[in-house]
Amino acid sequence: MGAPVGNQNAVKENRRWSEALNRAIAQDDGKRLRTAAEKLLDQAADGQAWAIKELADRLDGKSVQPSTLSGPDGGAIQTVSKIERLIVEGTAA
Repeated sequence: MGAPVGNQNAVKENRRWSEALNRAIAQDDGKRLRTAAEKLLDQAADGQAWAIKELADRLDGKSVQPSTLSGPDGGAIQTVSKIERLIVEGTAA
């Protein structure tokens, strides 16, 4: 489920954390970012599951999470359709 209409938390103007990281990266010409990326690669190469997952998520995108809808107690969802016809006879004024 996405954010409600009008939610301003994800707008580009409100991404202070990302802006702060970008400024820090630019300060040293990306040297620390490269160091961090190399450490992540080293951890993944050493078989660290969290690092492998992080790399896969970044390179291939996160996998889609399946969702299942069910009714009460895990049963089927019941749908109800009702068509109602109402005839109103007017009276002469």
